[in-house]
Amino acid sequence: MSTHIPNIRPEPDSVFVDIADYVLNYKIHSDLAYETARNCLIDTLGCGLEALDYPACTKLLGPIVPGTTVPNGARVPGTQFQLDPVQAAFSIGAMIRWLDFNDTWLAAEWGHPSDNLGGILAVADWISRNRVAAGKAPLTMHDVLTAMIKAHEIQGVLALDNSFNSVGLDHVILVKVASTAVVAGMLGLTRDEIIDAVSLAFVDGQSLRTYRHAPNTGSRKSWAAGDATSRAVRLALMVQKGEMGYPSALTAPVWGFYDVSFKGKPFSFQRPYGSYVMEHVLFKISYPAEFHSQTAVEAAMRVHQELRAKGVSPDDIARIDVRTHEACVRIIDKKGPLHNPADRDHCIQYMMAVPILFGRLTAADYEDEVAQDARIDALRDKIICTEDPQFTKDYHDPEKRSIANAVTVTLNDGTVWEEIVVEYPIGHKRRRKEGIPLLEAKFRTNLNRRFPKKQQKAIFDLSLDQQALEATPVHEYVDMYVI
Repeated sequence: MSTHIPNIRPEPDSVFVDIADYVLNYKIHSDLAYETARNCLIDTLGCGLEALDYPACTKLLGPIVPGTTVPNGARVPGTQFQLDPVQAAFSIGAMIRWLDFNDTWLAAEWGHPSDNLGGILAVADWISRNRVAAGKAPLTMHDVLTAMIKAHEIQGVLALDNSFNSVGLDHVILVKVASTAVVAGMLGLTRDEIIDAVSLAFVDGQSLRTYRHAPNTGSRKSWAAGDATSRAVRLALMVQKGEMGYPSALTAPVWGFYDVSFKGKPFSFQRPYGSYVMEHVLFKISYPAEFHSQTAVEAAMRVHQELRAKGVSPDDIARIDVRTHEACVRIIDKKGPLHNPADRDHCIQYMMAVPILFGRLTAADYEDEVAQDARIDALRDKIICTEDPQFTKDYHDPEKRSIANAVTVTLNDGTVWEEIVVEYPIGHKRRRKEGIPLLEAKFRTNLNRRFPKKQQKAIFDLSLDQQALEATPVHEYVDMYVI
């Protein structure tokens, strides 16, 4: 019996074709998508500016060879770096993801679609500067917002039904795929070239989730998306120079992604690509906390207020029961020692204990100076999580997409307080009216970390003016963030 595999080059996998056709041909007519993309832009850049306060982040930024400056290179907001687009994508991507405070998408797979801004902004800025140097028209921020909407959509639609975490792969694979496709489009690649570039993103070895889970949780989870979006830029540039693709990289028997990495299961899709994901994306507004805990942290803040109102001490708490959804239990229900900030911001007990004790949860609260307070671990031990199947069902319901947590406090004397239920975090689409003013205030706070008052005001005023922002050349907008 022959075991030879026919060496006939197949047609490209339909997943690649659909992505390429969407990038090249789909016209976005949703005002809501563009408005949300603008809010996403300022929130994401603001998160990056805040991360610049942390040496663990800044030590990774800049050129690989110190002192290197690239003529007409992409600038890194909040710094003086001017880099090649690959390294700029890494630096921007690492900044915006470092504090786990940028937007979120929750489905069968989780992720943070604004991670793609690392590659999008670096390439758009680089293209614009080189066009101007050649006497041509630059890209505008409308082009950036369009690319953001499409990258969000590719990452988010792939995540709706397809769980990469269940086979041990990290969600940054979807950042790499989405960034590759959108950046390839920005570079002017043809349909066939975009297909080739996306195939290369899947052929790559993919990141394991090891660094997000006990007992190995660590800082790679803060730069993994920067690595993915920069790799995407590298792959798109390689295809621009003529590098070939692999048409059945997903479906090839034995050697394809489905057989090697997805247990032989092909991707499934709930909906075609449009602008759904950007319109429904979740913003982290109040707390720099893993998103499955956002409603629990909000409930914990209410517990803190109740303690003060009733004149009760946290020491008087016997236990705290948390009804939650399955993803929360699987990802952040964590007991035992916590070894670093990355470990702590993936522990729901820690993220509840700090606000119950202190009435706050900031990025600084994950650092060793705060974590050494013995009261935090004592309270952590009293917080018990249990899955509520209805919460899990509502989490996956496309009409709800709730991220519910319900908290019940029992005191040492047996008193049981009324349960606090929070279904939707303030960054959810259902709370946009309440959330956007706070998102803008968060952006203003982050601008204040880096820039003098006049520069802050110029950035803020332009960034909130939809029409003026979209008409602004990319390099001129990025230059506003240079220190």
